[in-house]
Amino acid sequence: MTSPTATLLISCPDQQGLVAKIANFIYANGGNVVHADQHRDEPSELFLSRIEWQLEGFNLRRELIGPAFDSIAKPLGAIWQLHFSDVVPRMALWVSKQNHCLLDLLWRYQAGELAAEIPLIMSNHETLQPIAEQFNIAFHHIPITKATKPEQEVKQLALLRSHSIDLVVLAKYMQILSPDFLSQFPNVINIHHSFLPAFVGASPYHRAYERGVKIIGATGHYVTSDLDAGPIIEQDVVRVSHRDQVSDLIRKGKDLERVVLARAVRLHLQNRVLVYGNRTVVFA
Repeated sequence: MTSPTATLLISCPDQQGLVAKIANFIYANGGNVVHADQHRDEPSELFLSRIEWQLEGFNLRRELIGPAFDSIAKPLGAIWQLHFSDVVPRMALWVSKQNHCLLDLLWRYQAGELAAEIPLIMSNHETLQPIAEQFNIAFHHIPITKATKPEQEVKQLALLRSHSIDLVVLAKYMQILSPDFLSQFPNVINIHHSFLPAFVGASPYHRAYERGVKIIGATGHYVTSDLDAGPIIEQDVVRVSHRDQVSDLIRKGKDLERVVLARAVRLHLQNRVLVYGNRTVVFA
Protein backbone atom coordinates (compact mmCIF):
# COMPACT_ATOMS: atom_id res chain seq x y z
CA MET A 1 0.00 0.00 0.00
CA THR A 2 1.56 3.31 -1.12
CA SER A 3 -0.45 5.53 1.20
CA PRO A 4 0.77 5.31 4.82
CA THR A 5 -1.58 3.73 7.31
CA ALA A 6 -2.07 3.56 11.06
CA THR A 7 -2.70 0.23 12.76
CA LEU A 8 -4.34 -0.11 16.15
CA LEU A 9 -4.01 -3.31 18.18
CA ILE A 10 -6.34 -3.40 21.17
CA SER A 11 -7.50 -5.82 23.85
CA CYS A 12 -10.03 -5.12 26.59
CA PRO A 13 -12.86 -6.77 28.54
CA ASP A 14 -15.65 -7.56 26.12
CA GLN A 15 -18.67 -5.26 26.27
CA GLN A 16 -21.35 -3.89 24.01
CA GLY A 17 -20.49 -1.25 21.45
CA LEU A 18 -16.73 -1.78 21.24
CA VAL A 19 -16.56 -2.11 17.47
CA ALA A 20 -18.77 0.94 17.03
CA LYS A 21 -16.69 3.06 19.43
CA ILE A 22 -13.41 2.23 17.72
CA ALA A 23 -14.80 2.61 14.20
CA ASN A 24 -16.50 5.88 15.10
CA PHE A 25 -13.21 7.30 16.42
CA ILE A 26 -11.70 6.71 12.99
CA TYR A 27 -14.78 7.86 11.06
CA ALA A 28 -15.25 11.01 13.14
CA ASN A 29 -11.69 12.06 12.31
CA GLY A 30 -12.04 11.47 8.58
CA GLY A 31 -10.29 8.10 8.41
CA ASN A 32 -10.88 5.33 5.89
CA VAL A 33 -10.58 1.78 7.28
CA VAL A 34 -8.72 -0.61 4.96
CA HIS A 35 -8.47 -3.69 7.22
CA ALA A 36 -10.41 -4.72 10.31
CA ASP A 37 -10.42 -7.95 12.28
CA GLN A 38 -11.57 -8.98 15.73
CA HIS A 39 -11.83 -11.95 18.07
CA ARG A 40 -13.60 -12.69 21.34
CA ASP A 41 -11.76 -15.03 23.69
CA GLU A 42 -14.57 -16.83 25.46
CA PRO A 43 -12.77 -18.12 28.59
CA SER A 44 -11.34 -14.71 29.46
CA GLU A 45 -14.26 -12.71 28.00
CA LEU A 46 -11.67 -10.58 26.25
CA PHE A 47 -12.17 -8.58 23.05
CA LEU A 48 -9.16 -8.38 20.74
CA SER A 49 -8.97 -6.39 17.53
CA ARG A 50 -6.69 -5.10 14.78
CA ILE A 51 -7.87 -2.17 12.70
CA GLU A 52 -5.90 -0.32 10.02
CA TRP A 53 -6.80 2.92 8.31
CA GLN A 54 -5.32 5.36 5.82
CA LEU A 55 -3.60 8.43 7.21
CA GLU A 56 -4.29 10.45 4.07
CA GLY A 57 -7.17 12.77 4.92
CA PHE A 58 -7.14 11.86 8.62
CA ASN A 59 -7.84 14.98 10.68
CA LEU A 60 -5.48 14.24 13.57
CA ARG A 61 -1.72 14.66 13.33
CA ARG A 62 0.19 11.50 14.20
CA GLU A 63 1.37 12.73 17.57
CA LEU A 64 -2.24 13.46 18.54
CA ILE A 65 -3.79 10.13 17.56
CA GLY A 66 -2.54 8.24 20.61
CA PRO A 67 -3.62 10.77 23.25
CA ALA A 68 -6.99 11.18 21.54
CA PHE A 69 -7.64 7.46 21.43
CA ASP A 70 -6.43 7.00 25.01
CA SER A 71 -9.38 9.04 26.24
CA ILE A 72 -11.60 6.36 24.71
CA ALA A 73 -9.44 3.40 25.75
CA LYS A 74 -9.10 4.20 29.46
CA PRO A 75 -12.81 3.85 30.33
CA LEU A 76 -12.79 0.53 28.46
CA GLY A 77 -9.88 -0.84 30.49
CA ALA A 78 -8.04 -1.36 27.20
CA ILE A 79 -4.44 -2.23 26.44
CA TRP A 80 -3.48 -0.88 23.02
CA GLN A 81 -0.66 -0.20 20.58
CA LEU A 82 -0.49 2.22 17.68
CA HIS A 83 1.81 1.67 14.69
CA PHE A 84 2.47 3.54 11.45
CA SER A 85 3.27 1.65 8.26
CA ASP A 86 6.02 4.02 7.13
CA VAL A 87 7.95 3.79 10.41
CA VAL A 88 10.48 1.04 9.71
CA PRO A 89 11.47 -1.10 12.75
CA ARG A 90 15.14 -1.80 13.42
CA MET A 91 15.95 -5.45 13.96
CA ALA A 92 19.03 -7.20 15.36
CA LEU A 93 19.83 -10.82 14.50
CA TRP A 94 21.52 -12.91 17.18
CA VAL A 95 23.26 -16.15 16.22
CA SER A 96 25.71 -18.75 17.49
CA LYS A 97 27.22 -21.17 14.95
CA GLN A 98 24.32 -22.44 12.82
CA ASN A 99 23.78 -20.32 9.72
CA HIS A 100 20.55 -21.57 8.13
CA CYS A 101 18.10 -19.17 9.81
CA LEU A 102 20.50 -16.23 9.54
CA LEU A 103 21.03 -16.71 5.82
CA ASP A 104 17.31 -17.16 5.17
CA LEU A 105 16.41 -13.92 6.95
CA LEU A 106 19.19 -12.01 5.24
CA TRP A 107 18.15 -13.27 1.80
CA ARG A 108 14.56 -12.24 2.50
CA TYR A 109 15.78 -8.89 3.81
CA GLN A 110 17.87 -8.35 0.68
CA ALA A 111 14.86 -9.27 -1.48
CA GLY A 112 12.69 -6.71 0.29
CA GLU A 113 10.41 -9.27 1.95
CA LEU A 114 10.94 -7.95 5.50
CA ALA A 115 9.81 -4.43 6.34
CA ALA A 116 12.71 -3.70 8.66
CA GLU A 117 16.26 -2.45 8.85
CA ILE A 118 18.99 -4.81 10.08
CA PRO A 119 21.87 -2.68 11.36
CA LEU A 120 23.66 -5.39 13.35
CA ILE A 121 24.28 -9.08 13.87
CA MET A 122 25.43 -10.22 17.31
CA SER A 123 26.98 -13.58 18.20
CA ASN A 124 28.67 -15.37 21.05
CA HIS A 125 31.01 -16.91 18.45
CA GLU A 126 32.99 -15.51 15.51
CA THR A 127 31.96 -18.31 13.16
CA LEU A 128 29.37 -16.37 11.16
CA GLN A 129 31.19 -13.05 10.86
CA PRO A 130 31.96 -13.63 7.14
CA ILE A 131 28.20 -13.76 6.44
CA ALA A 132 27.70 -10.40 8.12
CA GLU A 133 30.54 -8.96 6.06
CA GLN A 134 29.04 -10.44 2.89
CA PHE A 135 25.80 -8.53 3.55
CA ASN A 136 27.63 -5.41 4.76
CA ILE A 137 26.08 -5.55 8.24
CA ALA A 138 27.98 -4.75 11.42
CA PHE A 139 29.00 -7.87 13.37
CA HIS A 140 29.54 -7.83 17.12
CA HIS A 141 31.19 -10.74 18.91
CA ILE A 142 30.21 -10.93 22.58
CA PRO A 143 31.32 -14.26 24.08
CA ILE A 144 29.21 -15.58 26.95
CA THR A 145 30.18 -17.81 29.86
CA LYS A 146 28.26 -18.50 33.04
CA ALA A 147 30.66 -16.26 34.95
CA THR A 148 30.59 -13.36 32.46
CA LYS A 149 26.91 -13.49 31.50
CA PRO A 150 25.68 -10.54 33.66
CA GLU A 151 28.37 -8.13 32.47
CA GLN A 152 28.08 -9.30 28.84
CA GLU A 153 24.32 -8.76 28.89
CA VAL A 154 24.98 -5.17 29.99
CA LYS A 155 27.12 -4.79 26.85
CA GLN A 156 24.38 -6.36 24.73
CA LEU A 157 21.75 -3.98 26.08
CA ALA A 158 24.02 -1.00 25.48
CA LEU A 159 24.53 -2.19 21.91
CA LEU A 160 20.78 -2.44 21.34
CA ARG A 161 20.27 1.06 22.70
CA SER A 162 23.08 2.58 20.65
CA HIS A 163 21.58 1.12 17.45
CA SER A 164 17.96 2.00 18.43
CA ILE A 165 16.90 -1.64 18.04
CA ASP A 166 13.17 -2.41 18.24
CA LEU A 167 13.28 -6.21 17.88
CA VAL A 168 15.81 -8.96 18.56
CA VAL A 169 15.49 -12.18 16.56
CA LEU A 170 17.28 -15.22 17.95
CA ALA A 171 18.20 -16.96 14.69
CA LYS A 172 19.57 -20.06 16.46
CA TYR A 173 21.28 -18.16 19.28
CA MET A 174 22.16 -20.92 21.71
CA GLN A 175 22.14 -18.93 24.93
CA ILE A 176 19.41 -18.32 27.50
CA LEU A 177 18.49 -14.69 28.07
CA SER A 178 18.24 -13.77 31.74
CA PRO A 179 15.03 -12.44 33.32
CA ASP A 180 16.87 -9.18 34.01
CA PHE A 181 17.73 -8.79 30.32
CA LEU A 182 14.15 -9.52 29.26
CA SER A 183 12.75 -7.06 31.78
CA GLN A 184 14.76 -4.34 30.05
CA PHE A 185 14.27 -5.56 26.47
CA PRO A 186 11.21 -7.82 26.09
CA ASN A 187 10.80 -7.69 22.28
CA VAL A 188 12.55 -10.94 21.37
CA ILE A 189 11.51 -13.72 18.97
CA ASN A 190 13.01 -17.21 19.09
CA ILE A 191 12.85 -20.33 16.93
CA HIS A 192 13.27 -23.93 18.04
CA HIS A 193 12.30 -27.46 17.12
CA SER A 194 8.90 -28.62 18.32
CA PHE A 195 10.08 -31.78 20.06
CA LEU A 196 9.67 -29.99 23.39
CA PRO A 197 8.86 -31.03 26.03
CA ALA A 198 9.37 -34.68 25.03
CA PHE A 199 12.97 -34.34 23.83
CA VAL A 200 14.68 -31.54 25.73
CA GLY A 201 18.38 -30.79 25.79
CA ALA A 202 21.08 -31.93 23.40
CA SER A 203 20.64 -34.12 20.28
CA PRO A 204 16.82 -34.00 20.10
CA TYR A 205 16.79 -35.28 16.51
CA HIS A 206 18.81 -38.35 17.44
CA ARG A 207 16.45 -39.19 20.30
CA ALA A 208 13.40 -38.48 18.17
CA TYR A 209 14.79 -40.83 15.52
CA GLU A 210 15.32 -43.53 18.13
CA ARG A 211 11.74 -43.04 19.30
CA GLY A 212 10.42 -43.37 15.75
CA VAL A 213 8.53 -40.07 15.55
CA LYS A 214 6.25 -39.55 12.54
CA ILE A 215 6.21 -35.74 12.46
CA ILE A 216 8.72 -33.05 13.27
CA GLY A 217 8.03 -29.37 13.65
CA ALA A 218 9.26 -25.88 14.49
CA THR A 219 7.90 -23.14 16.73
CA GLY A 220 8.43 -19.38 16.53
CA HIS A 221 7.55 -17.60 19.76
CA TYR A 222 8.19 -14.56 21.90
CA VAL A 223 10.84 -15.06 24.56
CA THR A 224 9.89 -14.90 28.23
CA SER A 225 11.67 -15.85 31.43
CA ASP A 226 10.00 -19.28 31.14
CA LEU A 227 12.40 -21.15 28.87
CA ASP A 228 10.88 -21.94 25.44
CA ALA A 229 7.39 -21.32 26.84
CA GLY A 230 6.59 -17.83 25.57
CA PRO A 231 3.53 -16.88 23.48
CA ILE A 232 3.55 -18.78 20.20
CA ILE A 233 3.42 -16.81 16.94
CA GLU A 234 3.82 -19.50 14.28
CA GLN A 235 4.29 -23.28 13.99
CA ASP A 236 4.51 -25.88 11.25
CA VAL A 237 5.17 -29.60 10.87
CA VAL A 238 6.37 -32.08 8.26
CA ARG A 239 5.93 -35.84 8.19
CA VAL A 240 8.87 -38.23 8.43
CA SER A 241 8.97 -41.96 7.83
CA HIS A 242 10.96 -45.06 8.71
CA ARG A 243 13.10 -44.37 5.63
CA ASP A 244 14.39 -41.09 7.07
CA GLN A 245 17.72 -41.11 8.86
CA VAL A 246 18.84 -38.65 11.53
CA SER A 247 20.42 -36.47 8.82
CA ASP A 248 17.06 -36.32 7.03
CA LEU A 249 15.29 -35.25 10.22
CA ILE A 250 17.87 -32.53 10.80
CA ARG A 251 17.58 -31.30 7.19
CA LYS A 252 13.78 -31.22 7.32
CA GLY A 253 13.90 -29.56 10.72
CA LYS A 254 16.18 -26.82 9.45
CA ASP A 255 13.88 -26.22 6.47
CA LEU A 256 10.95 -25.78 8.85
CA GLU A 257 12.90 -23.50 11.18
CA ARG A 258 13.75 -21.19 8.28
CA VAL A 259 10.17 -20.87 7.11
CA VAL A 260 8.53 -20.66 10.53
CA LEU A 261 10.95 -18.04 11.81
CA ALA A 262 10.51 -15.93 8.68
CA ARG A 263 6.72 -16.11 9.03
CA ALA A 264 6.85 -15.19 12.73
CA VAL A 265 9.13 -12.22 12.09
CA ARG A 266 7.01 -11.00 9.17
CA LEU A 267 3.79 -11.24 11.19
CA HIS A 268 5.38 -9.24 14.00
CA LEU A 269 6.73 -6.59 11.64
CA GLN A 270 3.29 -6.26 10.05
CA ASN A 271 1.75 -5.68 13.50
CA ARG A 272 -0.51 -8.71 13.16
CA VAL A 273 0.25 -10.34 16.53
CA LEU A 274 -1.60 -9.46 19.71
CA VAL A 275 -0.38 -11.07 22.95
CA TYR A 276 -2.72 -11.72 25.84
CA GLY A 277 -1.58 -13.76 28.80
CA ASN A 278 0.68 -16.44 27.38
CA ARG A 279 -1.29 -16.73 24.14
CA THR A 280 -1.51 -14.79 20.89
CA VAL A 281 -4.12 -13.82 18.37
CA VAL A 282 -2.55 -13.63 14.91
CA PHE A 283 -4.59 -11.51 12.52
CA ALA A 284 -3.09 -12.99 9.35
